[in-house]
Amino acid sequence: MPGPVGHRRRRHDADLRLGVTTPAGPDAPGYSHAVPATDSSHGDLAARLAAAQARVAAAARAVDRDPSEVRLLLASKRMPAAVVREAVLAGGTLLGENTVQELAAKAPELADLGAELHLIGHLQSNKVNAALRWADCVQSVDTLALAERLARRCETTDRELDVMVQVNVSGEASKDGVDPEGATDLALAVAALPRLRLTGLMTIGANTDDEALVRVGFGRLRAIRDAVRASGAPGTSTARELSMGMSGDLELAVAEGATMVRIGTAVFGARTS
Repeated sequence: MPGPVGHRRRRHDADLRLGVTTPAGPDAPGYSHAVPATDSSHGDLAARLAAAQARVAAAARAVDRDPSEVRLLLASKRMPAAVVREAVLAGGTLLGENTVQELAAKAPELADLGAELHLIGHLQSNKVNAALRWADCVQSVDTLALAERLARRCETTDRELDVMVQVNVSGEASKDGVDPEGATDLALAVAALPRLRLTGLMTIGANTDDEALVRVGFGRLRAIRDAVRASGAPGTSTARELSMGMSGDLELAVAEGATMVRIGTAVFGARTS
C-alpha cells in the first residue's frame, strides 16, 4: 500500500472532488518551514524523545526482541501543533490523535513533514469524512458498521485506508473496543471489506497495578491477532500490528509482542487544558 505521501496525494484529489481547499504546502508563496517558538514547559523535547526511544529499545532487548520491531507512536493529545511539529523534526514521525477535531486542526501544520498520522481515539460515524481527509490509519475500529462506513467513503473518495480493530481486553466499561469474544469475527469481517487494509489490533491495558493481569490482557490481544492471521482469510496477511502499551506498562506490552507503543506526556510534558 502507498505510504503517507501517497495518502496525502489521494487526500488532495479527494478534496478537489469534495470542493475542499487544501492548506498551503511548502511550495506556496509565503510558506515558512520555521518551527514557532514553544512554551518552556516543554523543555528539551528532543532529549525526552530520545529517552523514550531508548526505553522502548531496552524493553525489546530485555525479551530478546529486535528493537526495530517496536515503533514508538507519540500521542499528541492536547499538544499545540507547534510542539508536535518540533517532535516530528526531532524524529518522532509516527503520531496519534485522540479526536478528529485535533487531527484536523494539526494535520495541516504538519503536512510538509511527512509524518504518519493515526487516529487512536473513538471515531463517531458522523466524523468519518473528516477523519478520512487526514488519517493514515484509524486504530479504533470497534464495530462492523463503522468499518463499512469507512469503506464506503473510501470508495467514494478513491482511496485506501489502514485500519486496526480495537479490542477491550480488560472488560472495563470506561474503555472502547469490541469484546475479545467477538474480536476475531470482527477482524475477519473488516479484513474482507474493500478499500480497507487491516494492519492489526489495538488495545488499552487494564487499569491496575497487577502486572500479571495487565500481561494477560496483552497476551490475549496477541492470541487474537495470531488467530486472525492463522485463518488465512482474505485480507488477514497484513494484520501484523499489536498497538498496545503506554508509559506505565510498555515493558509488559513489549514482552507480550507489541509492535507499537503509545507515549504522550513522557515526551511532550504536561498537557494543556
